[in-house]
Amino acid sequence: MNSTQEHTTPVEVTLSGCSREDADTVFRVLGRSFASDRAEDDVPQYTPHPHLSVWTATFDVEPSHAPHKPAPDPDKPPRLSAAVQVGVQGGYWAVDRTRDALAAAFEVTEEGMAAGDQEKDVQLRLESGGR
Repeated sequence: MNSTQEHTTPVEVTLSGCSREDADTVFRVLGRSFASDRAEDDVPQYTPHPHLSVWTATFDVEPSHAPHKPAPDPDKPPRLSAAVQVGVQGGYWAVDRTRDALAAAFEVTEEGMAAGDQEKDVQLRLESGGR
C-alpha cells in the first residue's frame, strides 16, 4: 500500500440559480486561475428559464496546470447581478483551493458540506463583494 497522500486536483463546479451572464462571470474567474474543460470562448447558452438551469465545468487546480492569464484589474472586481449557488466536488485540497479562488473575487458563504473518505462536496453562495 502506498502511504503517500496524493492531491486529487480536478473539481467539478456546478452553478445554479443564476443568469447565464453570472455563470460566465464565475467560470471566467476560475478560468484565470485553473485549467478547465471549457474553451475560453465557451459561454453558457441562453435558456428561457435561467433560474432552472444548471451549468457545470471541471477545473484542474494543480498549480503546474494553471493557465498563463493576466491578473484582473483590482479596480474592476467581477460583479454578479444576483447571488449564485455553487457546488464544488472533488478532493479536499482541490475543493479548498477552488473555494479560496472564489473568495478572492466574491463574498462566499458556505451553506453546506458533505464529506467522504477522499472527496467532499461543498455548497456555496456567491455574491459580489463590497469592494
